[in-house]
Amino acid sequence: MIDALELTRELLRFNTINPPGEERACAQHVGGLLEAAGFTIAYYEFADRRTSLVARLGGSSDTRPLCFTGHVDTVPLGAQPWQRDPFAGETAGGRMYGRGSSDMKSGVAAFVVAALRLAPHLGGTPGLELVVTAGEEISCQGARDLVRRGDALGRAGAIVVAEPTDNRPLVGHKGVLWLRARATGVTAHGSMPERGVNAIYKAARAVTRLEQLQFDVTPHPVLGAPTLNVGTIGGGLNFNSVPDAATIGIDIRTIPAQAHATVIAWLAEYLGDEVTLEPVNDSPGIWTDPFDPWVRQVFDIVTPVLGAPPEVRAAPYGTDASALTPASLGAPTVILGPGELALAHQTDEYCLTERVEQAVHMYIEIARRWCKV
Repeated sequence: MIDALELTRELLRFNTINPPGEERACAQHVGGLLEAAGFTIAYYEFADRRTSLVARLGGSSDTRPLCFTGHVDTVPLGAQPWQRDPFAGETAGGRMYGRGSSDMKSGVAAFVVAALRLAPHLGGTPGLELVVTAGEEISCQGARDLVRRGDALGRAGAIVVAEPTDNRPLVGHKGVLWLRARATGVTAHGSMPERGVNAIYKAARAVTRLEQLQFDVTPHPVLGAPTLNVGTIGGGLNFNSVPDAATIGIDIRTIPAQAHATVIAWLAEYLGDEVTLEPVNDSPGIWTDPFDPWVRQVFDIVTPVLGAPPEVRAAPYGTDASALTPASLGAPTVILGPGELALAHQTDEYCLTERVEQAVHMYIEIARRWCKV
């Protein structure tokens, strides 16, 4: 049977950089392994060659299945040259290098291998549902597509998201709310600016207000305070015209006390009528009570691996759980994966080979206890 390091290397050889993604071949490779082990396989495409996979085995009427999920798209390589082939899965010094090695093909490989090893024992149990998504890196497109379809997903009883966490369980992450603020004006010749209305000036006043903004909400004890960053600004066509359009890209990271619709309405009032707001990415955060019995069980399982009980922590990034956890009516969710949290999206990205094997054993134990096998 294939091991997790070998499978990680195989997945790294598929170029799934997003954009364009093109995850179909990678998803089919995983699907072929699972189908041969007895899993029922279904593929879903939200665009040409943008393929997500849902695999199921087992199932009983009294307990919902355990879901493992991860994505196979990766971010671009970046401008800096790589010292290792980003698509070869080279190993050296206990590391496996490649784009997606930490974020998050090693995590996908680990839960797939765990599922393959458990497959002969899952009949008549609550079973497993594996959700391997396309398009996570841009607004969780694949996961959102699965949820929109209505019948693509089962209703999981608990969810493990195999994003990079250094094999430390995390119980939540902030929401992601990206807004495009648009300012409009009236164009005129640059030598006669009094005849126009300068949209860039409107945008500049909005940016100044955004820099001064303070959210009126109590920080979350683990997630902390919400944040806001102006990430882009653009406007104007040429030096000698009064610009009649300008845009600002706003990145807000929210905490559970903030409903995104309320944040948008509040921000629109705060900025006034000089700009209008358009949501670009609206992904809610997730938070699971760290005293949830299943979460405590997961903490117990990872303690021997870590050498000490894990602290209650949250992820600094967003995940597909933004879509998948609400679809399962808020099922307890843990983010737990072998990738190096600090190396996601980095040049010469790598994962530690030891952690990949550790993740397989943790996933097997989590699934074994859920399915009582």
